Parts: sequence; C-alpha cells; structure tokens
Amino acid sequence: MSDYTENKEFEYKGLCINGFAMLFWTFILVPALIVTCIVVGGEDNLWLSAGASGVLLVVFFLGLVGYFIQEPNEARVMIFFGKYRGTCHKIGYYWVNPFMSRKKISLRIRNMDIDPIKVNDKVGNPVMIGMVLVWKVKDTYRVIFDLDASSLSAAQGGALSNAALNNFVRIQSDAALREVTSHFAYDPQPEHPDELTLRDGGEAINDLLERKINERLAMAGIEVVEARLNYLAYAPEIAAVMLRRQQASAIITAREKIVEGAVSMVEMALNRLEDGKVVELTPAAKASMVSNLLVVLCGDEPVTPMVNTGQN
Repeated sequence: MSDYTENKEFEYKGLCINGFAMLFWTFILVPALIVTCIVVGGEDNLWLSAGASGVLLVVFFLGLVGYFIQEPNEARVMIFFGKYRGTCHKIGYYWVNPFMSRKKISLRIRNMDIDPIKVNDKVGNPVMIGMVLVWKVKDTYRVIFDLDASSLSAAQGGALSNAALNNFVRIQSDAALREVTSHFAYDPQPEHPDELTLRDGGEAINDLLERKINERLAMAGIEVVEARLNYLAYAPEIAAVMLRRQQASAIITAREKIVEGAVSMVEMALNRLEDGKVVELTPAAKASMVSNLLVVLCGDEPVTPMVNTGQN
C-alpha cells in the first residue's frame, strides 16, 4: 500500500526549495522576463508580448503564495487538492508548490489546569478532584484529519485552532479523571485497610491517570507528557461530616498509641519492683497500682498526687 493512503504521519518528500533562493526567481528573474517580453515584442508583436507578459505575471503572483517560515517545534501538514502528501518538519524559510495547502501545527508542550470537578469515589462519596495536565501534539495526521475539521481557521493561516484542541483535551481528560476516581476510595476503608486510596495513592494514581488519558487522546494524535492531581477534597455537602470522622479516627489512633505505651510502662514498673525486691505487692495492691498508673498515664488532665503516710 502506498504511504499516501496509510492512516499515519510521514515526512513530506515533495518539492521544498530554500526560500532565499526562490527570491531571485520571483523578484528578479520573472520581472526581468516580463520587461524583456514588453521591450522585445514592441508594437509589432503586441499580442504576443502581452500574452507572454500576462502568463509571467500569473507566475509571479503564484510564486508569492508558496513562501512560508517555520520555527522549531512547528510542523505543516501538506495537502494537495485534498490528498495528504506528508508533514514538513524543516526549520527555516522555504518555498513549496503554491497549490499545496499547508496546515500549521504547533508541536510545543502545552499546560492545562483542569478545574476541580465533582465525582463519586468507589464507595459513593462525592469528592472534588482536579489535576494539571502537560501535553503535546504527536501525530499531525490524526490531529488534522481525525479531529473536527471545522476547527481550522483561515484567519490563523491554516493553523489548527488552540481552542478546538484545548476543548477536546479538556473533555477527554475529565472523562478519564472520572473513570480513575470511581475505582478508588478517598480514605482507607475499615474492611480494606491496605487498599490504594486517592489520598494516599500518590504516584500510582498519577501514573494510572496518565495512562488512561493517553488512551483517550491517542485517537487524535495527542500525547500526555504528565498528569498530576493538584486538588482533592470532599464535596462541600459532606465535608463537615467527613472532617469529624477523620478527627474521630485520629483521636482513636492516638488513644491506641497512648494506651499501648501506658501498658508497656506499667508492665516495666511492676517487673522492676519485683526484680529489685523493692516491695512485695499483693494482687490487690498490684491491681490498685495498675489502675493508678493507667489513670496518670492515659489521663488528659494532670493528676494531683496523694502521699500515703500510713495513717487513716
């Protein structure tokens, strides 16, 4: 199958002449030939000189159309009467067939801040989530011929409208973000404490999000360089309730650590007293001592000590 019919980008191999060399032809040689035809033809061959001058004048104006300047990280899709002829990546000043349509596309990296959207997580809680997206055009053929052609603006010199690209990327990114969010819970769940969550997922969530967006944008020849979550919070209607839940969970966790440490200290105190034979404690005394130590170690308020003098 010919390269011209394959649904992919390839380099333009047609006529592409240095623009400065063509300046000599357009602005010196052709005008000189027009003047020569007028002078040589004279009145004796008026119709011949006028016809030749007219043809050369048409050539002159056609020659003016073929010039273009291309900067680094730009490309032009060459279309000859509706047929794709390749993509030109050459940098500089060039001249091509004036009948060749040239659709300019920027290959530079672009940045997009996706505003937070409301999405339900895996357990159904509404969350607000946003991200930052870095992307660029990878396949110029798909961008021009697979994306809506109505986005091509003559006012932009045949360049692809940035608004059209941004709109497509934003819609597909929103869809991918909703899909990824629905597979994870915001916080760890009691029944699945080790499961990956949105809040703690970090790079794993970002990598999955980048892959999902790339799958959606590949159809239009766009590549995602990086996708990262930059905003994550519960939706306003449940934010207060979830904040109290998080506070309660934090208090329980802290209490568990305090009790664990207090029990360890009580055990150590009893063992030291017995090993050092400091005092012989009855089971009732031990129970009382354990109770008092736990009150002191686990209480939120300072405890006032009471000294036993041996008197009732």
